Amino acid sequence: MILVLIACVIWAAGWLLNVWLSNGASSESTAVKLAVPAIFGLTIVVVWELMVRGFEVNPVILPAPSSVIERIAQEGPILWADFKQTVLKGALIGYILGTVAALGVAVLADRSEFLTRGILPVGSFMAALPIVGTAPILVKWLGSDWESKAAVVAVMVFFPILVNTVAGLKDTSGMQRDLMRTYAAGYWSSLFKLRLPAALPFIFNGLKIGTTLALIGAIVAEFFGSPTVGMGFRISTSFGQLALDMVWAEIVVAAIAGSAFYGLMTLIEKRVTFWHPSQR
Repeated sequence: MILVLIACVIWAAGWLLNVWLSNGASSESTAVKLAVPAIFGLTIVVVWELMVRGFEVNPVILPAPSSVIERIAQEGPILWADFKQTVLKGALIGYILGTVAALGVAVLADRSEFLTRGILPVGSFMAALPIVGTAPILVKWLGSDWESKAAVVAVMVFFPILVNTVAGLKDTSGMQRDLMRTYAAGYWSSLFKLRLPAALPFIFNGLKIGTTLALIGAIVAEFFGSPTVGMGFRISTSFGQLALDMVWAEIVVAAIAGSAFYGLMTLIEKRVTFWHPSQR
């Protein structure tokens, strides 16, 4: 019970420290903005460790963070091979393919009202399809290697990016379009100089949504067939062996990769759309 009481004290201390930092005079500084989530995350990890030790939780049910960290250190080469297979091949390549395809189709749809009216309802329908239904079909068509996982990811990220891009391309005002016409600007000049820059905040919304979908799609698709490598394969087999510390090690790697990918896209968005009110 002593460890449980210590965990409660640490949680309260972390909570009060974050409240003090958030309400302080320097709450808008970069250091404080980074410190608050870091303190919150560290507090959760410490409390998790103490609670598991204090209540003597079976590692099969919930391993302690220290056990997960130890497993990560021991299985570094395996985790790296899984990372390359799932993230660098399946998720990243599928994300790039889906993004390029979505941007291309969005431009085509923008030039045709018929395509716009036809693609968006179909896109909404396809986006609602469960991954557990589409993934085994694509694995059956394309094989069990990373190509089928990239196809699943491409399908998952395609429609959010498409819908956001089409909406963004229509976000210019009539006055702005009339001004471009007075300058004798054609379609492509208006697209690249007015409408595409105006659509960038919408496009980045879709890209950021796609970062999380890409990793989820690649991992889940590996449950339906993969070579003996990959995060989804490792999670499935480790769970069957009751090696929950390895399952959590893969989850930690996936969470770090997904957060880094999302953060990178957010950083690029800030650099590219610095002029937009949302970035001020």
